Amino acid sequence: MELVRIGDKLVSLEKIYAMVEDILKARERGLSQSEVATRYGVDRPFVSRLEALGEVRKGRSIAVIGFPVANPQAVYALTERLGVDFTWVMTDQERRTFAESKNGIELVNEIFRMAQQVRRYDAVILMASNARVRLLSQLLDAHQVIPLILGPTPLTQDVPVDLDQLAAIIR
Repeated sequence: MELVRIGDKLVSLEKIYAMVEDILKARERGLSQSEVATRYGVDRPFVSRLEALGEVRKGRSIAVIGFPVANPQAVYALTERLGVDFTWVMTDQERRTFAESKNGIELVNEIFRMAQQVRRYDAVILMASNARVRLLSQLLDAHQVIPLILGPTPLTQDVPVDLDQLAAIIR
């Protein structure tokens, strides 16, 4: 247990971390700031300040999907830093391995399952070849799709994503 001495008080950092986590999880479950404040014995402005301290991004939920990407680790790092809700990027080899690991019906079912999952996000940034972006945009229908064309179809080698451009789109 990590303790901090402040004057004549001994403070447990773990206790603070656990309380902050509980407060934020309660807010995530839909409780109001006032409800959370009452439940945890703090004032409502304290709950608001906690949220402001940890805020990464405001606004709509975002998913980023891309293939074939030459710099997937850099894309993952960027999207994590900017608070993107869902990221799935693959190199050409990863894309081929994914497709070849399933039979036809399994692959179709997986694509529809993923589409259903991605439809929950308010905006979807699609990074792929022009034809793949068109196809996936139709699969996601009414949802806002922001295309980032990596090149003409078919793309058979990995394409580096411009991280500054992606960051600007996310923001």
